[in-house]
Amino acid sequence: MLTDKEILNSAIQTLTIEVESLKGLIPLLNGDFIKSVKAVYNSKGRLIIGGIGKSANVAHKIVATLNSTGTPAVFMHAADAIHGDLGIVLEEDIVMILSNSGNSPEIRSLLPFIQSRGNRVIGVVGNLKSDLGTW
Repeated sequence: MLTDKEILNSAIQTLTIEVESLKGLIPLLNGDFIKSVKAVYNSKGRLIIGGIGKSANVAHKIVATLNSTGTPAVFMHAADAIHGDLGIVLEEDIVMILSNSGNSPEIRSLLPFIQSRGNRVIGVVGNLKSDLGTW
């Protein structure tokens, strides 16, 4: 079993890493971020949030948080969307896709379907040069 000091040191180290990671996001806030915030704020529809794998887990959490604060949001799994669940997306909805790589086959397949429906897509991606990052 860890000592009390080791437990506290581990917690402090974890929080320090998380704080530094969050600080690293600050330079990435730009005009695209502003446009996305305005689009969601001014939308008459819902925010549909989806992803694959761990990104899908994060999307679930974001949906729960947004719904609890008054922003209508719905989770959509990207793999399920390309197999029929895209029907949950209504005309005025905005679709936010979370993906670290931005190049998973499910994401690549999903983007043209969303585009053909005329919905706005917001990508939250770890690789800005990916298919999702350049969409």
